[in-house]
Amino acid sequence: SGILFYNTLFDENASCHIALGQCYSKCFVDGASLTPEQIAAQGGNKSLIHIDWMIGSGEVDIDGVHEDGRRVPLFRKGEWA
Repeated sequence: SGILFYNTLFDENASCHIALGQCYSKCFVDGASLTPEQIAAQGGNKSLIHIDWMIGSGEVDIDGVHEDGRRVPLFRKGEWA
């Protein structure tokens, strides 16, 4: 859209972004009522940090790579493929 919201929660989801650290329990079905053990059983992790950063420009190409080496385009020239 070309819009910069100046709000990380909006901007990180409007672009390609990477997050390192703890997952959010609210991303799981009924996450607010789950114990840490139940979240871990569903693949959630626990960490002291959660850091997001955005990636983007009209020159960015990103590929996913399968174990067998096949590449899948995810991002082309700054846009989701």
